[in-house]
Amino acid sequence: MNYTKLGNSDLNVSRICMGCMGFGDPSRGQHSWTLDEEHSREIIKQGLDLGINFFDTAVGYQSGTSEQYLGRALRDFAKREDVVVATKFMPRTADEISQGISGQEHIRRMAEMSLKNLGMDYVDLYIYHMWDYGTPLYDIMDGLNRLVKEGKVRYIGISNCYAWQLAKANALAERDGFARFVSVQGHYNLIFREEEREMAPYCQEEHIAMTPYSALAGGRLSKHPGETSKRLQEDSYAKLKYGDTAAQDQIIIDRVAELAERHKVSMTEISLAWLLEKVTSPVVGMTKPHHIEGAAKAVEVKLDAEELAYLEEAYVPHKLVGVMAQNTPQSKEEKHVWSVGDQKI
Repeated sequence: MNYTKLGNSDLNVSRICMGCMGFGDPSRGQHSWTLDEEHSREIIKQGLDLGINFFDTAVGYQSGTSEQYLGRALRDFAKREDVVVATKFMPRTADEISQGISGQEHIRRMAEMSLKNLGMDYVDLYIYHMWDYGTPLYDIMDGLNRLVKEGKVRYIGISNCYAWQLAKANALAERDGFARFVSVQGHYNLIFREEEREMAPYCQEEHIAMTPYSALAGGRLSKHPGETSKRLQEDSYAKLKYGDTAAQDQIIIDRVAELAERHKVSMTEISLAWLLEKVTSPVVGMTKPHHIEGAAKAVEVKLDAEELAYLEEAYVPHKLVGVMAQNTPQSKEEKHVWSVGDQKI
């Protein structure tokens, strides 16, 4: 495994981040394919053994059970100071807004819930999961800064936002002496490259780490034609993101398979090797041993300039889908539904 600094922080992270959305009680969330605690622990342990020290979860994953499984496993298998734990919070609920609960109080409640789930005194990276148009940005940045000052959060990150939003938030933070976002977690992979328009150059200019999710496009970039999985069959959210562009995306997927054969490696290794040329540490979902092995091996695969261009040249612009399609002032009322505890957001 290779390691690097996370943007402008002093966090030393593995080049592969283990995405923990696949862990948690399936009866407590929206996904039927998530792993129970016993199997989640096996995956986490194997990841640690292969050098992964960076783990990404969220309070909304399976009503907090993803955080609980991760926290218990890390307590048993690792020293706290040797791992980097990221978790995320969602916007205020309609009930909280009607009750007059401020953005600062909401963030504190979410953070305390996550710390309880994880069984930890602090998180290394606390991520603003999606832009909240119903809460003043000052309240968000102030609430996060308070947690940093109290030592409950080391650094802050943001997910599912536009470059202008990240720039606006960090400008406010700089003006008022608040903690700034050191990372962004967006939707980015070989068959969805819209982050290259503005986010990628902005992050390069400001030395902000990119830790994208959907690194393998819900498994599409890791499987040969005809291969399938429970997630590919049942993940309706991934189908929403990639279903409309399946034909044009297949050209790129076929080229991944071609290069995998040439290098005698897996498609996972080729897809992630390309992404590792672009970002700090992709978030990779792992629910089977070979998922971890392929991701870990990807850091050793080197593609030359001709191969990188071959993978990229067939790409055509994609429309925004999923969370980002809703992340506009015009559609701010159309929230994706997440579970946080027993609440629906």
